[in-house]
Amino acid sequence: MGIVAPALLDETRVEDFDRLMHLNVRSALVCTQAPLPGMRERRHGRIVINASRVVLGKEARSLYSATKGALQSMARTWALELAGDGITVNCVAPGPIATTAFWENNPPDSERARRIIDNIPAQRMGRPEDVAQAVSFFCDARSGFVTGQTLFVCGGVSVG
Repeated sequence: MGIVAPALLDETRVEDFDRLMHLNVRSALVCTQAPLPGMRERRHGRIVINASRVVLGKEARSLYSATKGALQSMARTWALELAGDGITVNCVAPGPIATTAFWENNPPDSERARRIIDNIPAQRMGRPEDVAQAVSFFCDARSGFVTGQTLFVCGGVSVG
C-alpha cells in the first residue's frame, strides 16, 4: 500500500513527489532498519517489500511508479548486502487487486476500471489472499536461496 496520487506528467505536482517518497520509500527504509540488528544476530531473516506492477509502466502513475521502482531497487541492493547474514530481501509486485485503494483510484462503474478488468489474462481481479500467498512463499524457510527477486502477482498483466 502507499499513496498513489494519480496524475499525467503535466499535471504532476512537485509537492506530491516529496509526500509519496516520504511515505512509500522512507517508511520502508525505517521499517527495514529497525529489525535488522536482531536478524543479523540470529543470522536469519526475511524482508518482503510491497512494490507494484506499475514499475513496468502505467499512465498517470509517474510518482507512484517512481516510488515503487525505488523500493524494488533498494530491495535488490539490500539482497546483496544482507545475503551473507542469512537474510533474504524480495518484492511482491501486485497488479489489479480488489482492495479499497484500487476502487478509490478506479471507481467500479468507470470505463477505466472496466478496461483494467477486461485486460487481465486470468479473467478476474486479484484478491488480497493472492498477495499474501506470494509473501508467504518468500517468508518460507525453504525459500532461503531466493533473494533480490520481484514476484508479479497480477493475473498475467505484466506478461503482455
